[in-house]
Amino acid sequence: MGHLLFLLLWGLQKVWGSSDVLQRAFPFHILQISSFPNSSHARTDFLAWLGELQTHRWRNESDTVQFLKPWSMGRFSQQQVKQLQQEFLIYRFSVFNDVQKFSKLFKLTYPIDLQVFIGCEVQPGKDTESFFNVALQGIYILSFRGTSWKPVPDVSPSVDVVVQEFNKDQGTRAMMQVLMNYTCPQLLHGIIEAGKSDLEKQVKPEAWLSSGPSPGPGRLLLVCRVSGFYPKPVWVKWMRGEQEQPAQQGDILPNADETWHLRVTMDVESREAAGLSCRVKHSSLGGQDIILYWGGSRISWMWIWALVVLGCVLIVGIACFRRPIWMWLKRHCSYEDIP
Repeated sequence: MGHLLFLLLWGLQKVWGSSDVLQRAFPFHILQISSFPNSSHARTDFLAWLGELQTHRWRNESDTVQFLKPWSMGRFSQQQVKQLQQEFLIYRFSVFNDVQKFSKLFKLTYPIDLQVFIGCEVQPGKDTESFFNVALQGIYILSFRGTSWKPVPDVSPSVDVVVQEFNKDQGTRAMMQVLMNYTCPQLLHGIIEAGKSDLEKQVKPEAWLSSGPSPGPGRLLLVCRVSGFYPKPVWVKWMRGEQEQPAQQGDILPNADETWHLRVTMDVESREAAGLSCRVKHSSLGGQDIILYWGGSRISWMWIWALVVLGCVLIVGIACFRRPIWMWLKRHCSYEDIP
């Protein structure tokens, strides 16, 4: 199995060229999921992400890679894409044969699930960080680090045997070093250059407050929702003045338009809700935090609208009845009436 896992990236090495130095760090991840219900059938799917954006997909039912962004092909020509498809087909067939062989050797029980997680990140002015991890039945068993395959501590002795066999193959070890230290970074550079505008976009979040189901008598569940922001990193806290308050933050989840949303809740006594606020920090806001006050913002806007309406009524009334009011005052307020 191990001597063929590198074929996917080996194919990529032949179709991606060099690129300029990156100005911003973006990790590139490839996830392979292979399922073997029995010795005769298999399913292998691939997903790839650049940063937070899914860029490639390869389904078991298809013989072609799907490029999910207009720039996902990077510098590919049509001929290079065709070559890459062939490499994928060879890799899928090879994984199937390897699993069959090792399942017999180590008497593995079907169904068998294999996961391979490959990735690299290039940071300006720093060394490339790359990884190649393999999991079996959802358990991380081995990886390629530096110049050799390494088992996970306390793993099954059978994995130690596999690792020893893999490390005897000097050609494969040299190839893995090229893939991790050269191919993956170069692949990453090419896609980033093509997709720079999407990767560096900034979308401002929207935020609002609400209340959830009451946690109990005399208590409130305050909810701060933030949605529509990109990129993913965001800071959302319940505050009292400048003091952070204990709260429950949910997962940052994707929206359909590739932006993100988040929900942060706080359980408080009803009498303590006054003076609390939800503060949102995000790179798109340019340092201008969103601050929403519990109850205060709604009351303020109600009074503002009331004052605006009252002011309009007074102005219209004065404009329409200015002459009758002036004449009434003149008739009823004269110097003769002063004793």
